[in-house]
Amino acid sequence: MSQADTTAPGAGGEHQLRRSLGFRDLVVYGLLFIAPMAPVGVFGTLDAKSHGAVALVYIVATIAMAFTAFSYAQMVRVVPQAGSVFAYARAGLGNGAGFVAGWMAMLDYVLIPAVAYLFSGIAMEALVPEVSRWVWTAIAVVVTTLLNLWGVRTAARVGFLVLAMEIVVLLVFVATAVVVLAQDGAERDWLSPLSGDGTQGAFALSAVVGAVSVAVLSYLGFDAIATFAEEVTGGSAKVARALLFCLALAGVLFVAQTYLVALLEPVSSAQLAAEPERQGSAFYDAVDASVGTWLHDLVAVSKAIGAAFAALAGQAAAGRLLFAMGRDRRLPGVLSRTDAGVPRVALLVSAVITMAAAVWAARRDDGLDHLVSVVDVGALTAFTLLHASVVGWFVVRRGGGAVSWWRHLLVPVLGAAITIAVIVEASGTAQVVGAIWLAVGLVVLAVQWRGRRDADHARV
Repeated sequence: MSQADTTAPGAGGEHQLRRSLGFRDLVVYGLLFIAPMAPVGVFGTLDAKSHGAVALVYIVATIAMAFTAFSYAQMVRVVPQAGSVFAYARAGLGNGAGFVAGWMAMLDYVLIPAVAYLFSGIAMEALVPEVSRWVWTAIAVVVTTLLNLWGVRTAARVGFLVLAMEIVVLLVFVATAVVVLAQDGAERDWLSPLSGDGTQGAFALSAVVGAVSVAVLSYLGFDAIATFAEEVTGGSAKVARALLFCLALAGVLFVAQTYLVALLEPVSSAQLAAEPERQGSAFYDAVDASVGTWLHDLVAVSKAIGAAFAALAGQAAAGRLLFAMGRDRRLPGVLSRTDAGVPRVALLVSAVITMAAAVWAARRDDGLDHLVSVVDVGALTAFTLLHASVVGWFVVRRGGGAVSWWRHLLVPVLGAAITIAVIVEASGTAQVVGAIWLAVGLVVLAVQWRGRRDADHARV
């Protein structure tokens, strides 16, 4: 297969997306999906798991995810299509692997927005308890869906304002934390966020690695940038740069905020490990104890709004994935229809599925646990196939000319080893759900293959 063979099938007319996004828009979508303050909810868990070396955890996690970002950057240059990992695996490994990659990524792209919508509903219910969380959740879905249906450019503009708000709140936290530390000193040793607080024994690399398996989940969503490859102006190289820039910026933000809050944390990592019920609110508790409730409330409001717009970015990415798979007839072809360059059918289907999952979870006390436990395996499996696609395209098929053994073999092999290791560390529930989803996908693939074979025989 030549590079020319990877151009978008059916690109034109009602199956063509409108090019209107610039570099800033791509970064906005990536950061919105990740969320600049993503570590807030998992800080306590990571602090306990890493024996206090939580900033080091995010440094290692950023490096680990850089392998995946680099593989995305390699493939988006040669397969600049909306389907992202679906298109890459199809080009590098074949149609069957492409379908499996897209099918597994679909689990991630549909359920991560549902989790984000639920976070928004929970936060709004805390602020306005007279209205049930499921109502707030449904409102968030409707508002962000309307923005996505309006067009990718409009959604990016509104998203930029929300992202700017989140960055301002993060900067307020950083400035306030620095002032408090300068005036009152740190609760822990200044190097403890990098070396551990010593309350659970000597520094343990295994503890850091175990925490990294959780921390990498904070980065899920940066890859959504690649789904907009057919809507960016200036070529696919801009998408590759945006992927790497977004990951690097997120890493800096994550390390900075976890380093500061770890120094403000009055509770040791050993206490958090012994009392897991305190882990979820550890970030807020540290802010309350050192600064005051006003910053707690500011961060909470920012998280409520930011979560809804993280879901907006996720829903947009899911729509592009469904669009690409529909255009390739791996899903119903109606999903590939566009209106004024906007894949509205795919977006509406994505919104309906996400709405159902989010509202169902919002009406259950254990709904959040159920959703969170299953969103990870789909993305990580797709990442693994992405790395295999780099090897398949550049090394096996020689589709990119001269082979670079470190870019086209070493990096993707190491990246695949990392994602497989994280899958192994995932919860049993996540592994079971992922296996069931994969099995269903394989059945669908087998039915499609048999249907095409019968059609070919009928023509003969």
